[in-house]
Amino acid sequence: MERRISAFLEAQAAENGAARNTCLAYGRDLKDFAGWLAHRGGDFDTATQADVEAYLIACDAEGLSQATRARRLSSIRQLFRFGYEEGWRKDNPALRIQGPGRARRLPGTLDHAEVEALLTRARDHGRSPGEKLRNTCLVELLYATGMRVSELVALPAAAARGDPRMILVRGKGGKERMVPLSAPARAALAAWLAHRDAAEEAARLARRAPPSRHLFPSDGAAGHLTRQAFHGLLKDMAVRAGVSPARVSPHKLRHAFATHLLAGGADLRTIQTLLGHADVSTTEIYTHVLDERLRALVLDHHPLARDA
Repeated sequence: MERRISAFLEAQAAENGAARNTCLAYGRDLKDFAGWLAHRGGDFDTATQADVEAYLIACDAEGLSQATRARRLSSIRQLFRFGYEEGWRKDNPALRIQGPGRARRLPGTLDHAEVEALLTRARDHGRSPGEKLRNTCLVELLYATGMRVSELVALPAAAARGDPRMILVRGKGGKERMVPLSAPARAALAAWLAHRDAAEEAARLARRAPPSRHLFPSDGAAGHLTRQAFHGLLKDMAVRAGVSPARVSPHKLRHAFATHLLAGGADLRTIQTLLGHADVSTTEIYTHVLDERLRALVLDHHPLARDA
């Protein structure tokens, strides 16, 4: 089954343009399913609908969330569909299984004061002037654009050249979109880029390191700041800013970007484009912020409400 999974993941990356993190998630889910099958003496070629249903019941018994179980079923269903298309199997035993669905939870977010506190702390957070400029740029860009953290840390330096008012972002599946930059984000970006280029030129002259194509370079294997490292930085900033670290993450800032835009009057289609959502139904989860605005609109403008 390991060979089947490897072939599936390679096809997802090569033919469907699946992002690296998506393939890693598929791999983890399918490895767990393969291990469960092997423990019961089964494998990919002999698995039945009853086996898949029993696996999902076992996942529920382990206390896995509704969303995790839905994702695992999706991974299994796609693997068997790939096997059917490749001629490895004559059926897809997961095709007719009703999944647990996904809970439509309201996304956790931050209010304006909390975001401002993080931005203020970022300007003084770092062991050197360079780190402070980098951290300021990271947080300003994230809040100004609503980028996914993986998109942010992997930005190429070329995207920041020429004091851009819009920045090109490569998202899931290699899809590209343009997002506008606020004035503070442009200023933070320009300051960090100037420092980064000067430091890189000094390193080149000293023959210490070759130039990096990444906006936020790092010595690690990825060549740029990792998602995990930025997540830790943001938690530390939150503590120092007096904001509960449990409330702060890169994804919460992405939610804050969308929530604050919608509350300010932006329409869902625009926010969908800026966030890089393939379907507007994904963006609709943010409509909870409209409740109070719509209530005020009715009370202020409906003739019967005015009379009351």
